[in-house]
Amino acid sequence: MALELLAPVGGMDQLYAAVRFGANAVYGGMEHYGLRAYAGNFGPQALREAVSYAHAHNVRFYVTMNILPADEDMPGFLEAARAALDAGVDAAIVSDIGAALMLKEHLPELPLHISTQANVLNTRTAKHFYEAMGVRRIVLSRELSLEKIAAMRRGLPAELELEAFVHGAMCVAYSGRCLLSAALTGRNGNRGACAQPCRWQYHLVEEKRPGEYLPVCEDEHGTYLYSAYDLCMIAHLDELRDAGVCSLKIEGRMKTAYYVATVVSAYRRAIDLLEREGAAAYRDAVPALEEELGKASHRQSNTGFYYGAPTPPAGANGFCQSMEYVGDVVQGARAGAEAVVRLKNRFYVGDALEALTPAGPKAFKVSSMRLMETGEPVETASVAGTLLYMAAPVALEAGDLLRGPNRNHR
Repeated sequence: MALELLAPVGGMDQLYAAVRFGANAVYGGMEHYGLRAYAGNFGPQALREAVSYAHAHNVRFYVTMNILPADEDMPGFLEAARAALDAGVDAAIVSDIGAALMLKEHLPELPLHISTQANVLNTRTAKHFYEAMGVRRIVLSRELSLEKIAAMRRGLPAELELEAFVHGAMCVAYSGRCLLSAALTGRNGNRGACAQPCRWQYHLVEEKRPGEYLPVCEDEHGTYLYSAYDLCMIAHLDELRDAGVCSLKIEGRMKTAYYVATVVSAYRRAIDLLEREGAAAYRDAVPALEEELGKASHRQSNTGFYYGAPTPPAGANGFCQSMEYVGDVVQGARAGAEAVVRLKNRFYVGDALEALTPAGPKAFKVSSMRLMETGEPVETASVAGTLLYMAAPVALEAGDLLRGPNRNHR
Protein backbone atom coordinates (compact mmCIF):
# COMPACT_ATOMS: atom_id res chain seq x y z
CA MET A 1 0.00 0.00 0.00
CA ALA A 2 1.43 3.37 -1.02
CA LEU A 3 2.01 5.92 1.72
CA GLU A 4 -0.61 8.67 1.90
CA LEU A 5 0.69 12.22 2.30
CA LEU A 6 -1.95 14.12 4.31
CA ALA A 7 -1.78 17.93 4.32
CA PRO A 8 -3.50 20.61 6.42
CA VAL A 9 -5.79 23.13 4.69
CA GLY A 10 -7.10 26.10 6.64
CA GLY A 11 -8.72 27.62 3.52
CA MET A 12 -8.83 27.51 -0.26
CA ASP A 13 -5.34 28.95 -0.81
CA GLN A 14 -3.83 26.20 1.33
CA LEU A 15 -5.94 23.62 -0.50
CA TYR A 16 -4.66 24.80 -3.88
CA ALA A 17 -1.08 24.60 -2.60
CA ALA A 18 -1.51 21.16 -1.02
CA VAL A 19 -3.03 19.70 -4.19
CA ARG A 20 -0.54 21.30 -6.55
CA PHE A 21 2.50 20.23 -4.57
CA GLY A 22 1.58 16.60 -4.15
CA ALA A 23 -0.74 15.78 -1.24
CA ASN A 24 -2.76 12.58 -1.61
CA ALA A 25 -5.30 13.79 0.94
CA VAL A 26 -6.10 16.94 2.89
CA TYR A 27 -7.90 17.70 6.14
CA GLY A 28 -9.80 20.87 6.96
CA GLY A 29 -12.50 22.16 9.24
CA MET A 30 -15.92 23.69 8.96
CA GLU A 31 -17.00 26.85 10.75
CA HIS A 32 -17.71 24.88 13.96
CA TYR A 33 -16.77 21.65 15.75
CA GLY A 34 -13.09 21.56 14.79
CA LEU A 35 -10.02 22.31 16.91
CA ARG A 36 -8.81 25.26 14.83
CA ALA A 37 -11.54 27.86 15.30
CA TYR A 38 -9.24 30.64 14.05
CA ALA A 39 -8.23 28.99 10.78
CA GLY A 40 -10.01 30.19 7.64
CA ASN A 41 -12.15 27.02 7.62
CA PHE A 42 -14.96 26.27 5.19
CA GLY A 43 -18.58 27.41 5.19
CA PRO A 44 -21.21 25.10 3.64
CA GLN A 45 -20.75 26.26 0.05
CA ALA A 46 -16.99 26.61 0.41
CA LEU A 47 -16.78 23.04 1.71
CA ARG A 48 -18.63 21.76 -1.34
CA GLU A 49 -16.26 23.66 -3.61
CA ALA A 50 -13.21 22.47 -1.68
CA VAL A 51 -14.23 18.81 -1.77
CA SER A 52 -15.13 19.07 -5.46
CA TYR A 53 -11.75 20.64 -6.25
CA ALA A 54 -9.89 17.98 -4.26
CA HIS A 55 -11.77 15.12 -5.90
CA ALA A 56 -11.23 16.61 -9.36
CA HIS A 57 -7.51 16.24 -8.69
CA ASN A 58 -7.80 12.74 -7.18
CA VAL A 59 -7.20 14.02 -3.64
CA ARG A 60 -9.24 12.88 -0.63
CA PHE A 61 -10.81 15.39 1.79
CA TYR A 62 -11.23 14.60 5.50
CA VAL A 63 -13.26 17.01 7.64
CA THR A 64 -12.15 17.72 11.21
CA MET A 65 -14.92 17.44 13.83
CA ASN A 66 -12.69 16.76 16.81
CA ILE A 67 -13.89 19.10 19.56
CA LEU A 68 -15.08 17.61 22.85
CA PRO A 69 -18.80 18.41 22.50
CA ALA A 70 -21.29 19.00 25.32
CA ASP A 71 -24.90 17.83 25.16
CA GLU A 72 -26.09 21.12 23.73
CA ASP A 73 -23.58 20.75 20.88
CA MET A 74 -24.82 17.37 19.72
CA PRO A 75 -27.78 18.38 17.47
CA GLY A 76 -25.67 20.95 15.62
CA PHE A 77 -22.75 18.51 15.45
CA LEU A 78 -24.96 15.92 13.74
CA GLU A 79 -26.34 18.45 11.25
CA ALA A 80 -22.85 19.67 10.43
CA ALA A 81 -21.73 16.08 9.84
CA ARG A 82 -24.75 15.53 7.59
CA ALA A 83 -23.80 18.63 5.59
CA ALA A 84 -20.21 17.40 5.30
CA LEU A 85 -21.43 14.03 4.04
CA ASP A 86 -23.67 15.77 1.50
CA ALA A 87 -20.63 17.80 0.39
CA GLY A 88 -18.85 14.53 -0.38
CA VAL A 89 -16.13 14.38 2.27
CA ASP A 90 -14.21 11.12 2.44
CA ALA A 91 -14.23 10.84 6.24
CA ALA A 92 -14.90 12.77 9.45
CA ILE A 93 -12.16 13.01 12.06
CA VAL A 94 -13.72 12.78 15.54
CA SER A 95 -12.32 12.45 19.04
CA ASP A 96 -15.37 12.04 21.29
CA ILE A 97 -16.82 8.55 21.78
CA GLY A 98 -20.39 9.82 22.10
CA ALA A 99 -20.05 11.83 18.91
CA ALA A 100 -18.63 8.81 17.09
CA LEU A 101 -21.50 6.60 18.30
CA MET A 102 -24.03 9.22 17.22
CA LEU A 103 -22.55 9.46 13.73
CA LYS A 104 -22.44 5.67 13.40
CA GLU A 105 -26.11 5.48 14.35
CA HIS A 106 -27.44 8.34 12.22
CA LEU A 107 -24.89 8.54 9.39
CA PRO A 108 -23.46 5.04 9.00
CA GLU A 109 -22.32 5.85 5.46
CA LEU A 110 -19.91 8.55 6.75
CA PRO A 111 -16.46 6.96 7.30
CA LEU A 112 -14.93 7.80 10.69
CA HIS A 113 -11.32 8.47 11.64
CA ILE A 114 -10.48 8.72 15.34
CA SER A 115 -8.50 11.86 16.16
CA THR A 116 -5.22 11.96 18.02
CA GLN A 117 -7.18 13.87 20.70
CA ALA A 118 -8.73 10.51 21.67
CA ASN A 119 -5.26 9.39 22.84
CA VAL A 120 -5.31 5.89 21.34
CA LEU A 121 -2.30 4.21 22.91
CA ASN A 122 -3.09 0.50 22.84
CA THR A 123 -4.44 -2.29 20.68
CA ARG A 124 -7.59 -2.89 22.75
CA THR A 125 -8.76 0.69 22.37
CA ALA A 126 -8.07 0.69 18.64
CA LYS A 127 -9.93 -2.62 18.24
CA HIS A 128 -12.90 -1.28 20.19
CA PHE A 129 -13.23 1.71 17.88
CA TYR A 130 -13.06 -0.63 14.89
CA GLU A 131 -15.42 -3.32 16.15
CA ALA A 132 -17.98 -1.21 18.03
CA MET A 133 -18.08 1.86 15.81
CA GLY A 134 -16.81 0.71 12.43
CA VAL A 135 -13.95 3.20 12.53
CA ARG A 136 -11.70 2.94 9.48
CA ARG A 137 -8.61 4.76 10.76
CA ILE A 138 -6.87 5.63 14.01
CA VAL A 139 -4.83 8.84 14.20
CA LEU A 140 -2.27 7.60 16.70
CA SER A 141 -1.43 9.36 19.92
CA ARG A 142 1.75 11.36 19.44
CA GLU A 143 3.29 9.79 22.54
CA LEU A 144 3.76 6.37 20.90
CA SER A 145 7.18 5.10 19.89
CA LEU A 146 7.84 3.38 16.58
CA GLU A 147 8.34 0.12 18.45
CA LYS A 148 4.91 0.39 20.10
CA ILE A 149 3.25 1.35 16.81
CA ALA A 150 4.71 -1.74 15.15
CA ALA A 151 3.47 -3.96 17.98
CA MET A 152 0.00 -2.41 17.76
CA ARG A 153 -0.10 -2.89 14.01
CA ARG A 154 0.60 -6.62 14.41
CA GLY A 155 -2.39 -6.97 16.72
CA LEU A 156 -4.96 -5.12 14.61
CA PRO A 157 -7.17 -6.10 11.66
CA ALA A 158 -5.53 -5.31 8.34
CA GLU A 159 -8.54 -3.17 7.36
CA LEU A 160 -7.95 -0.70 10.23
CA GLU A 161 -5.56 2.00 9.03
CA LEU A 162 -3.01 3.84 11.16
CA GLU A 163 -2.18 7.51 10.65
CA ALA A 164 0.62 9.39 12.39
CA PHE A 165 1.95 12.93 12.52
CA VAL A 166 5.31 13.45 10.83
CA HIS A 167 5.77 17.22 10.81
CA GLY A 168 4.73 20.41 12.57
CA ALA A 169 3.89 21.77 15.98
CA MET A 170 3.77 19.51 19.02
CA CYS A 171 1.84 20.17 22.23
CA VAL A 172 3.37 20.16 25.70
CA ALA A 173 0.17 18.46 26.94
CA TYR A 174 -0.78 14.86 26.27
CA SER A 175 -1.69 14.72 22.55
CA GLY A 176 -3.18 18.17 22.74
CA ARG A 177 -5.53 17.60 25.72
CA CYS A 178 -4.41 20.83 27.36
CA LEU A 179 -6.18 22.96 29.98
CA LEU A 180 -3.58 25.74 30.14
CA SER A 181 -5.24 28.05 27.61
CA ALA A 182 -8.68 27.72 29.23
CA ALA A 183 -7.22 28.35 32.68
CA LEU A 184 -5.17 31.40 31.75
CA THR A 185 -7.26 33.05 29.04
CA GLY A 186 -10.70 31.45 29.04
CA ARG A 187 -10.07 30.16 25.50
CA ASN A 188 -10.56 26.40 25.55
CA GLY A 189 -8.11 24.46 23.42
CA ASN A 190 -10.40 21.42 23.48
CA ARG A 191 -13.09 23.55 21.87
CA GLY A 192 -10.86 24.91 19.10
CA ALA A 193 -9.83 28.23 20.66
CA CYS A 194 -6.32 27.59 22.03
CA ALA A 195 -4.37 30.80 22.73
CA GLN A 196 -1.06 28.83 22.81
CA PRO A 197 0.17 30.08 26.21
CA CYS A 198 2.76 27.29 26.07
CA ARG A 199 4.61 29.47 23.53
CA TRP A 200 4.78 32.49 25.83
CA GLN A 201 7.94 33.58 27.60
CA TYR A 202 7.70 33.18 31.38
CA HIS A 203 9.39 34.65 34.46
CA LEU A 204 9.03 33.79 38.16
CA VAL A 205 7.55 36.03 40.85
CA GLU A 206 8.41 35.38 44.51
CA GLU A 207 5.46 35.79 46.93
CA LYS A 208 7.11 38.47 49.09
CA ARG A 209 8.51 40.40 46.12
CA PRO A 210 5.45 41.34 44.03
CA GLY A 211 6.29 43.03 40.77
CA GLU A 212 9.86 41.70 40.80
CA TYR A 213 10.20 39.35 37.84
CA LEU A 214 12.96 36.78 38.11
CA PRO A 215 14.28 35.32 34.85
CA VAL A 216 14.59 31.58 34.41
CA CYS A 217 17.72 31.62 32.30
CA GLU A 218 17.79 29.37 29.26
CA ASP A 219 19.64 31.03 26.37
CA GLU A 220 20.14 34.37 24.69
CA HIS A 221 16.70 34.25 23.07
CA GLY A 222 14.65 33.93 26.25
CA THR A 223 12.90 31.37 28.41
CA TYR A 224 10.27 29.09 26.91
CA LEU A 225 9.60 26.50 29.61
CA TYR A 226 6.48 24.97 28.07
CA SER A 227 7.11 25.42 24.34
CA ALA A 228 7.54 21.98 22.76
CA TYR A 229 9.88 21.51 19.84
CA ASP A 230 8.35 21.01 16.41
CA LEU A 231 8.25 17.50 14.96
CA CYS A 232 10.25 16.56 11.86
CA MET A 233 10.40 12.95 10.67
CA ILE A 234 11.48 13.43 7.06
CA ALA A 235 14.62 11.37 7.75
CA HIS A 236 12.63 8.39 9.06
CA LEU A 237 9.76 7.77 6.64
CA ASP A 238 10.97 4.24 5.85
CA GLU A 239 10.81 3.35 9.55
CA LEU A 240 7.28 4.74 9.85
CA ARG A 241 6.23 2.71 6.82
CA ASP A 242 7.84 -0.43 8.20
CA ALA A 243 6.06 0.10 11.54
CA GLY A 244 2.72 -0.05 9.72
CA VAL A 245 1.76 3.61 9.36
CA CYS A 246 -0.10 4.20 6.09
CA SER A 247 -0.83 7.94 6.32
CA LEU A 248 1.80 10.59 7.07
CA LYS A 249 0.17 13.68 8.53
CA ILE A 250 1.50 17.24 8.43
CA GLU A 251 0.26 19.57 11.18
CA GLY A 252 -0.62 23.17 10.34
CA ARG A 253 -4.19 24.26 9.60
CA MET A 254 -3.21 27.75 10.82
CA LYS A 255 -0.26 27.89 8.42
CA THR A 256 0.08 29.83 5.17
CA ALA A 257 -0.18 28.45 1.66
CA TYR A 258 3.57 28.98 1.29
CA TYR A 259 4.26 26.83 4.36
CA VAL A 260 1.94 24.10 3.10
CA ALA A 261 3.55 24.17 -0.35
CA THR A 262 7.09 24.01 1.03
CA VAL A 263 6.48 21.17 3.47
CA VAL A 264 4.22 19.12 1.20
CA SER A 265 6.71 19.48 -1.66
CA ALA A 266 9.61 18.20 0.46
CA TYR A 267 7.70 15.21 1.84
CA ARG A 268 6.29 14.40 -1.60
CA ARG A 269 9.79 14.18 -3.02
CA ALA A 270 10.92 12.08 -0.05
CA ILE A 271 8.05 9.59 -0.41
CA ASP A 272 8.51 9.33 -4.17
CA LEU A 273 12.22 8.60 -3.76
CA LEU A 274 11.54 6.00 -1.09
CA GLU A 275 8.81 4.21 -3.04
CA ARG A 276 10.23 4.48 -6.56
CA GLU A 277 14.01 4.38 -6.10
CA GLY A 278 14.45 2.72 -2.71
CA ALA A 279 15.74 3.53 0.74
CA ALA A 280 19.32 4.35 -0.33
CA ALA A 281 18.27 7.05 -2.81
CA TYR A 282 15.83 8.46 -0.30
CA ARG A 283 18.39 8.64 2.50
CA ASP A 284 20.93 10.30 0.20
CA ALA A 285 18.39 13.07 -0.43
CA VAL A 286 17.49 13.68 3.23
CA PRO A 287 20.05 16.47 3.93
CA ALA A 288 18.81 18.50 0.96
CA LEU A 289 15.19 17.90 1.94
CA GLU A 290 15.87 19.03 5.51
CA GLU A 291 17.47 22.18 4.11
CA GLU A 292 14.36 22.67 1.98
CA LEU A 293 12.10 22.47 5.05
CA GLY A 294 14.17 25.19 6.70
CA LYS A 295 13.04 27.65 4.03
CA ALA A 296 9.56 27.84 5.61
CA SER A 297 8.85 29.30 9.04
CA HIS A 298 9.49 26.76 11.80
CA ARG A 299 10.68 26.27 15.35
CA GLN A 300 13.55 24.02 16.33
CA SER A 301 12.60 20.40 15.74
CA ASN A 302 13.22 16.88 16.96
CA THR A 303 11.68 13.43 16.44
CA GLY A 304 9.05 13.68 19.17
CA PHE A 305 8.32 10.43 21.02
CA TYR A 306 9.12 8.06 18.16
CA TYR A 307 12.42 7.01 19.77
CA GLY A 308 11.44 7.49 23.41
CA ALA A 309 11.05 10.73 25.32
CA PRO A 310 11.93 13.74 23.14
CA THR A 311 15.26 15.45 23.69
CA PRO A 312 14.98 18.25 24.56
CA PRO A 313 11.35 17.97 25.71
CA ALA A 314 10.62 21.71 25.57
CA GLY A 315 12.28 25.10 25.31
CA ALA A 316 11.84 25.86 21.62
CA ASN A 317 11.91 29.61 21.09
CA GLY A 318 10.53 31.66 18.21
CA PHE A 319 10.26 30.98 14.51
CA CYS A 320 13.04 31.07 11.94
CA GLN A 321 13.40 30.45 8.19
CA SER A 322 16.30 30.67 5.78
CA MET A 323 14.29 32.16 2.89
CA GLU A 324 11.31 34.49 2.60
CA TYR A 325 8.14 34.12 0.53
CA VAL A 326 8.22 37.05 -1.92
CA GLY A 327 5.62 36.42 -4.60
CA ASP A 328 3.28 34.24 -6.63
CA VAL A 329 3.48 33.49 -10.33
CA VAL A 330 0.12 34.61 -11.74
CA GLN A 331 0.94 33.99 -15.39
CA GLY A 332 3.71 31.62 -16.40
CA ALA A 333 6.33 32.08 -19.08
CA ARG A 334 8.85 30.05 -21.02
CA ALA A 335 12.51 30.52 -20.15
CA GLY A 336 13.68 33.93 -21.35
CA ALA A 337 10.21 35.50 -21.44
CA GLU A 338 8.35 37.63 -18.89
CA ALA A 339 6.13 36.09 -16.22
CA VAL A 340 3.47 38.01 -14.29
CA VAL A 341 4.20 38.01 -10.56
CA ARG A 342 2.09 39.20 -7.63
CA LEU A 343 4.30 40.76 -4.96
CA LYS A 344 4.12 39.38 -1.43
CA ASN A 345 7.29 40.79 0.13
CA ARG A 346 9.82 43.17 -1.37
CA PHE A 347 12.63 41.85 -3.53
CA TYR A 348 15.05 43.60 -5.90
CA VAL A 349 16.54 43.35 -9.37
CA GLY A 350 19.76 41.40 -8.89
CA ASP A 351 18.36 39.20 -6.09
CA ALA A 352 18.89 35.46 -6.24
CA LEU A 353 15.43 33.88 -6.03
CA GLU A 354 14.00 30.38 -6.11
CA ALA A 355 10.76 29.32 -7.72
CA LEU A 356 9.09 26.56 -5.75
CA THR A 357 7.55 24.24 -8.34
CA PRO A 358 6.00 20.76 -8.14
CA ALA A 359 9.20 19.42 -9.73
CA GLY A 360 11.36 21.08 -7.06
CA PRO A 361 12.99 24.49 -6.62
CA LYS A 362 14.45 26.42 -9.56
CA ALA A 363 17.12 29.01 -8.77
CA PHE A 364 17.56 32.15 -10.86
CA LYS A 365 18.61 35.80 -10.66
CA VAL A 366 16.18 38.64 -11.29
CA SER A 367 17.49 40.63 -14.25
CA SER A 368 14.62 43.07 -14.77
CA MET A 369 11.11 43.99 -13.59
CA ARG A 370 8.46 46.45 -14.65
CA LEU A 371 5.09 47.46 -13.31
CA MET A 372 2.25 45.69 -15.09
CA GLU A 373 0.00 48.72 -14.74
CA THR A 374 2.30 51.24 -16.43
CA GLY A 375 5.14 49.23 -17.98
CA GLU A 376 7.63 51.35 -15.99
CA PRO A 377 10.93 49.58 -15.21
CA VAL A 378 11.55 49.29 -11.44
CA GLU A 379 14.24 47.98 -9.14
CA THR A 380 11.66 46.86 -6.59
CA ALA A 381 8.08 47.43 -5.45
CA SER A 382 6.86 47.93 -1.93
CA VAL A 383 3.10 47.38 -1.93
CA ALA A 384 1.93 43.80 -1.40
CA GLY A 385 -0.34 42.74 -4.24
CA THR A 386 1.47 44.78 -6.92
CA LEU A 387 1.57 42.97 -10.26
CA LEU A 388 4.94 42.92 -12.00
CA TYR A 389 6.36 41.69 -15.28
CA MET A 390 9.52 39.81 -14.32
CA ALA A 391 12.11 38.45 -16.71
CA ALA A 392 12.22 34.69 -16.18
CA PRO A 393 15.46 32.93 -17.18
CA VAL A 394 13.78 29.63 -16.18
CA ALA A 395 10.37 28.34 -17.22
CA LEU A 396 7.65 29.26 -14.71
CA GLU A 397 4.01 28.23 -14.36
CA ALA A 398 1.03 29.89 -12.73
CA GLY A 399 0.92 28.71 -9.12
CA ASP A 400 4.68 28.57 -8.64
CA LEU A 401 5.79 30.40 -5.49
CA LEU A 402 8.80 32.71 -5.34
CA ARG A 403 11.14 33.02 -2.39
CA GLY A 404 14.19 35.13 -1.82
CA PRO A 405 16.87 35.81 0.76
CA ASN A 406 15.57 36.30 4.30
CA ARG A 407 17.47 39.40 5.29
CA ASN A 408 16.57 38.86 8.94
CA HIS A 409 17.76 35.22 9.04
CA ARG A 410 20.21 34.53 11.81
